[in-house]
This record gives sequence, structure tokens and C-alpha cells, in this order.
Amino acid sequence: PPSVWMSYPTEGKPRIFFMGLRKSGKTSIQKVVFQKMSPHETLFIEKTGMIVKTDINNSPFLQCELWDFPSIEPDSFTTKQAHFSELFQSCAILVWVIDIQQEDYAEALSSLQAGVALAARANPSVQVEVLVHKADTLGDEVKFDAQRDVHEAMTVELAAARLAVPLRVFVTSIYDHSVYEALSKVVQRVNRQLPLLQSALDHLLSKSVGDQAFLVDALSKLYVASDSSPVDGPTYELCSDVVDVVVDVGHIYGARGAEGGAAPAESGAVIGLSNGSLVHLQPVGRHTVLVAVMGDRVRRRAGLLSANFCAFRETVRALMP
Repeated sequence: PPSVWMSYPTEGKPRIFFMGLRKSGKTSIQKVVFQKMSPHETLFIEKTGMIVKTDINNSPFLQCELWDFPSIEPDSFTTKQAHFSELFQSCAILVWVIDIQQEDYAEALSSLQAGVALAARANPSVQVEVLVHKADTLGDEVKFDAQRDVHEAMTVELAAARLAVPLRVFVTSIYDHSVYEALSKVVQRVNRQLPLLQSALDHLLSKSVGDQAFLVDALSKLYVASDSSPVDGPTYELCSDVVDVVVDVGHIYGARGAEGGAAPAESGAVIGLSNGSLVHLQPVGRHTVLVAVMGDRVRRRAGLLSANFCAFRETVRALMP
């Protein structure tokens, strides 16, 4: 709906608030995804003592402000209600991180319910994303149960409070691609061009007989758009790894930018898989690349595929601010 893209002032960047209880992992998530910190290094991150604002200006389709809040206390939204109400008025997305490894995360859930209720009353257009985090050591059944329990608890609470808040729950870990996939879907909510980009990707696949395609921010590996088919997790993981390979090779052998760094968005690649499929990576714009999985049949249609890539590139560039 339009409210997804109009929930923040048009003259400013959308603000994404990261909140959670102490040691929930919210700061680690941002460090790993946006600052390329190794997951193991996050063990030494200092406690967040004040609101830390990070300006994200990676590519034309990934523009936002990340606000990392100090640990939320159980009574924070009661004792500082006016303070948080004022802050929530400028919030586009509230990302709440829950440490699922805690024996009892009822306290985190209670604080989440209080925070969402306060945010929704202060800003009816706010979007809410819940990350059930640190799930790398849990089995699939436990992950599913935790995701379902959190979603059901929030649905009941919001219904009782008569609040209509768009809310999604993701299971994540910084030790695999789940956190990248979840944050990809988060940032897409503030991408005004998402419907047009998705339509362009659908058109490309239909004309090229492709399987799945992503428009990826090469710096963070988040996909700012995908085709309309359901995203297959292993396929995205594969495409993310391809971006890593091309960027790493580009840093060694690629053209150097004005500051002496390699320009990953200027390097293209075609990688063949053992099942005969091909992964095509094509530069589109500043730090923005197209990654598409194509069947073996496209080998015989190289000219057509090249023309389709060129047409797609021009379409996307026309949408860039």
C-alpha cells in the first residue's frame, strides 16, 4: 500500500529504528551487514550507551538512516513515554530484536508489545519487523515454533488494543544468510521504486526464460528487489556468494575508483553450476548489480540475453533518483 512508502518525510531519508533488550544482538546485526564485521568479532562490541545514527548511502535504491538504541529496559516505554512518542513520529520501520537463546523471552515480548503499541499510537503508518535472533544453533522445528509463537502473541495483543500494525517475524542469525534475507525485506519497505523494479525483473525473466533474479546492493549484499516469484533461500544464498566472489576478484584485478578502491559494480561475471544452470551478474549502477539464475538453454541465446540485460539496465537507470 502507498503508506509503506509515504511513512516518512519526502525530503529526508527513512529512519529504521533497531531496538531490543540487553545483548539481543541488534548492534551486531548492523555491524555484520553494513560494516562487513566478521560475526566472531561482534563478541567484542561495546555496550550501546546512546542512540547511534548511521547514514546508509550505498546505492540509489538503498538510502536510509539506521538508529541503534541503547538497551530497552522493561519499564522504558512507561517512564519515558513522552520521549519515545516523539521519536516514533519520525520512524518508518521499527526493527525489534529478540534473543531466542534466552530461556524465557517473555520479558522481551512484553517490552515489544509495549513499544509497538506506543509507536502505533504516535505514528499510525509505522511498520514493525521482529527478528527472532541467534537461531543458528536451533533446529528447524524450534525455529518455526518460536516464529509462530511470537507472531501469534503479537497478533492477539494488537487485536486487543485495536491497533492495525503491519508486522512480520523473521528467524535470523549473523552466522548464515538469514539475517541478510530478513534485512533485504526490511529495506524493501522503504524503496519507493519496488513495484517498478519487480515488474522489470519479471519482464527480464519472461523474455530470457530465467528462473530467479535479484537486484543486489553490492556493498551489503542485500537485495533491494526480486522478481515476483517466492524467494528461494538457497538460491539467494548462492547469488550472495557470487556477489562476494566477483567483488573480491574485482578488488584484486578490477578497475580502480577515484579513491583507489575497486568498483564492484563495474565487474560482470557468468558462473556455471554443476546442474547446468548459469548465474549471471551484470552491473546496473552505482554499487547495484543484477544477479540472475538462468537455465542451460540460455547458452544458445547469448545475443538475446545480452540485449535483454542492456534493456533492463536502461530501465533501472531511468528509475534511479
